[in-house]
Amino acid sequence: MSTSTHREPRPHLSLTWRVLALSSLLLLVLAGLFTWLGHANLTRQFEESRKESNRREAREIQLALQRSEASLQQIAALAAASPDLGPALANDDQAELIGSLSSQWPTLQLEAGIDEILVFDVQGSQLAEWGEAQVDRDRPVQDWVSKVMQTEYPLSALRCANDCRQYAAVPILVEGESVGMIVLSRSLADVTRQAQQVSGSDVALLITGAHEAEVMPERHLAAWNGHLAALTHTHDYLPILQRAAQMAMLSDILQTPLRLQHAGRDYELSAVRMEADDNRRSTGFFLLAADITTQIRAIQQNTRNLLLVGIGGWLAAELLLLAILLRPMARLRRLAGVLPILAQGGFAKARSVIPVPNSRFEDEIDVLEDTTLALADQLEALEQEVSTRGQQLAERVDELARERDFVGSLLDTARVFIVTQDAQGQITLINDYALTTLAMQEERLLGRAFDGIFISRNGNDKNTNEDTSQEERSLVTADGRQRIIAWYHAPLASHSDSRAARISVGLDITERKLAEARLTWLAERDPLTELYNRRYFQEALGLVMRRGRCGAVLLLDLDHFKDVNELSGHHTGDQLLRMVADTLFQEFGHCGIIARLGGDEFAMLLEGADTRRAISIAKQITPLLDNTGLDAGGQRHRATASLGIALFPVHGDNPADLMANADLAMYKAKESGSQRWHLLSTLERAKDELQERVYWVERIRQAIDEEGFELMVQPIVRLSDGDVRHYEVLLRMRGPQGALISPAHFIPVAERSGQIVQIDRWVLRNSLRALSRVQAQGISLAVNLSGQTLHDEGLKHFLMEELSATGADPHHLILEITETAAVTDFSSARGVLQALRDLGCRTALDDFGVGFSSFHYLGELPVDFIKIDGAFIRTLHTNTDSQVIVKAIADIAAGFGKLAIAEFVDQEALIPILSSYGIAYGQGYHLGKPAPLRDTF
Repeated sequence: MSTSTHREPRPHLSLTWRVLALSSLLLLVLAGLFTWLGHANLTRQFEESRKESNRREAREIQLALQRSEASLQQIAALAAASPDLGPALANDDQAELIGSLSSQWPTLQLEAGIDEILVFDVQGSQLAEWGEAQVDRDRPVQDWVSKVMQTEYPLSALRCANDCRQYAAVPILVEGESVGMIVLSRSLADVTRQAQQVSGSDVALLITGAHEAEVMPERHLAAWNGHLAALTHTHDYLPILQRAAQMAMLSDILQTPLRLQHAGRDYELSAVRMEADDNRRSTGFFLLAADITTQIRAIQQNTRNLLLVGIGGWLAAELLLLAILLRPMARLRRLAGVLPILAQGGFAKARSVIPVPNSRFEDEIDVLEDTTLALADQLEALEQEVSTRGQQLAERVDELARERDFVGSLLDTARVFIVTQDAQGQITLINDYALTTLAMQEERLLGRAFDGIFISRNGNDKNTNEDTSQEERSLVTADGRQRIIAWYHAPLASHSDSRAARISVGLDITERKLAEARLTWLAERDPLTELYNRRYFQEALGLVMRRGRCGAVLLLDLDHFKDVNELSGHHTGDQLLRMVADTLFQEFGHCGIIARLGGDEFAMLLEGADTRRAISIAKQITPLLDNTGLDAGGQRHRATASLGIALFPVHGDNPADLMANADLAMYKAKESGSQRWHLLSTLERAKDELQERVYWVERIRQAIDEEGFELMVQPIVRLSDGDVRHYEVLLRMRGPQGALISPAHFIPVAERSGQIVQIDRWVLRNSLRALSRVQAQGISLAVNLSGQTLHDEGLKHFLMEELSATGADPHHLILEITETAAVTDFSSARGVLQALRDLGCRTALDDFGVGFSSFHYLGELPVDFIKIDGAFIRTLHTNTDSQVIVKAIADIAAGFGKLAIAEFVDQEALIPILSSYGIAYGQGYHLGKPAPLRDTF
């Protein structure tokens, strides 16, 4: 028996060595894992012990500071209770005052470590002094005197300059009344020694932020902005601190101790901050350096021991495994050599190689040997049977060849497409009729995908893989014509050809489809205009309303269309109808369904449209149709029309009622005369709100057309000297009697109606005209822009033209936008502001502070001025929250290089506060009220 396939020889690797390699890898991974876990556990325990030690040291230092503070207060109380001190103060006897404490000074200096004694009277005047004063120009001694005199209660403080000292201030009482105050101070030398004794570590006292101290250069740590006032073991400890200052920030060491190596040893540096006065810029820190070399080396030694134990265990396990596997692997190799012999038909040789099993207990290899012997017997019998079946198969092949020739002749004579496909949808057979229609050779089609030649009409190219018995597909012939083929699929009953999965029979139904499409088009379309007809429109309207959608129907009727037919004939009327249909479809075909209902009536279905959308389209239709017309027989015929608007479901919950209401609205439009469209009111009566809005829209339009606005200006004052070089332009509308109307009445309506952009342009145009007359005096005008103007694509071009026409200098024009508009559409705002600055204009951010999210964007917005919202300015002198907010805004504006302007400055008391915050300009009724522009300049 010969093999049917031949494999290239591959590199051989014994199963024994594979097992050893995999087990070695597993054991080594486990040994490494256990070593890592041991190391991690030791490290964690060490970290926890160090954290607890650091916390303990910090607590001990704080307790030492508290004890030192308490003892200093006690000493100060004893000194204040000196029998001669109080009367000397009360009698204002300077000599007796000095003598009262001079005898005690040496004892206090030597035994209690007192560095300085100060005596003050009730007015805060210093009357006597003993010892050396601390180099601290900012000691709030007067604050201490005031507080102690008011409360008659001792006061303690910690101050750091060239060194750190604790202070105790105690009132001096005579007959229950305070006649003065005594202040004692001493350094932290005792606290430093206690910290060194408690921790067993080197201790240093670091003072940061002090500029007046004169220290040795080697003790100055520039990276920490401080100097070392004291430290233990200077020769060893100082280099460690110098290196630590280069490695980490002091704030980081406060949070997490720093570990570093020095002179071959490991150290851990921790810091404890001393709580000093809030108004002091210098701060003291205790720095403790612990030698952790012994612990680190112990952890490393334990880790090495664990690793050595793991490697020894791995070697022992591998030797034991190798001893166990040697004999079984030898038997498996023998079986592996027998199987190729069986594959080549050496059945007798295979039986001779495998010995007869004689072991008492059978194992898996014995089973394999028995199975191999049984397999040899079965393969030998099978080879004999295959030889017999081969002769029978040859006879059957001859019979099938004759049947195939008959079927082939039948397929080639049929006038239909016949194709067989395999399971992957590839063509395995195609008849002559299909080849003739496709004008392609059979060799080019066999093996190609069925979907690649016959395209699915529903856009799904995977139908051939689905259980679809019937479908329609498109075919493009060699001459470029498209054919439609109806396909009928069925699985092949015979499985003699494993490649064929099903047979497909196709009929050419192109002509039938064209006829069906023509009938469908005629059923849905108006033949004259090729728009949808009344039947299709009503069905579409009913479908939309059944789905519960809202929308609008516009019913359009041509005015005086009968005159066109009578004067110029029906052919002219038909031509005009086609022109109207083309105009409507080209301009509004994308908005909804447009249909000709009959005669001169047209309708438009706007699904999802609201009142504003429907009216907008109606307003666009009327001027378009006014410009649509033709000349015939010396007459000019125009397509004027009346439109009725009905909303669903407001004006009807079924197509019949809705169309009736739309027809009613259309006739009302014809009756109105001036407005050629009409929208049915929900309650068929006028509403006050609608009348009000329509009134203001018309008033705004008249004011724009007839110059009915008035410009006002309000000064923006420089707070340092009261100089005025900026004015903000404000807008008012002139009423019927000449009174000025506030913008609060008409600006909201203008924003809703879209007229706000026209108002902005009116203000800009007239402001630039005024600016051209006053800019020579160094005056600048600030003009507000609305949020909608930010989206006006023609703004930059408009400004360029107006600047050129008026000759105004853009540098004297400041354009303001509100913070809300800038943050709401940040990308557009930044682009518009940059475009305005490119023209040379300056920009400002108005009402800043309303939303603090804008702080994030302030650095990226190209503005020159920040106008702080007046809500914070009004309460600035009474509300601490407002003070914090305004100060923060001023600091941020200064940090970004922008000038701040305070709005609503309505009293003189606000000006010093604003000036102290660094705010350059102010605006409000106290500084100047709005006045007409023509009167101001």
